Amino acid sequence: MAFSLVPRHLAENVYRLPPQRLKEQGIRLVLADLDNTLAPYEDALPSPALRRWKEELEAHGITLFVVSNSRKSRRCPDFCQALGVPYVRHSGKPSRKGFFRALEETGIPPEQTIMVGDQIFTDILGANRAGITSVLVRPIAWGKNPFRRIRYAIETPFRMAAMARHTPTP
Repeated sequence: MAFSLVPRHLAENVYRLPPQRLKEQGIRLVLADLDNTLAPYEDALPSPALRRWKEELEAHGITLFVVSNSRKSRRCPDFCQALGVPYVRHSGKPSRKGFFRALEETGIPPEQTIMVGDQIFTDILGANRAGITSVLVRPIAWGKNPFRRIRYAIETPFRMAAMARHTPTP
């Protein structure tokens, strides 16, 4: 599959992906990174806004499925159980394995799927390699981790390339 570090679409956050519009475009599955995409690293439970967005997706026949690299033993399972969504943890992004597992579990093909994430080198590269439409969102929080800040800085040229293409959200 394609090796590309440039996201297909940009969105400020997941709430800028209206379920009705996704449905109109034939999207039936939204894969999403957990940390800094759906919730800040520190939040153990889904926010009311995230719960509403997930319910709106479901009302439009769209499944939300978390694909996370989280190594914390209970972070992903507990959060996803509270939200009521399936997940793949320790997915190994940018490997295609976690993406393909989510597609297999849902039976939904890549062309009816988008991947939403905040990191170029994991979420976007992995989705692009798996043939899934990639959507880059701004990180919810930059965090105190200096390595995360450096990683986001290194990703800047690829974020700029996507902005230059003026790719609207799906």
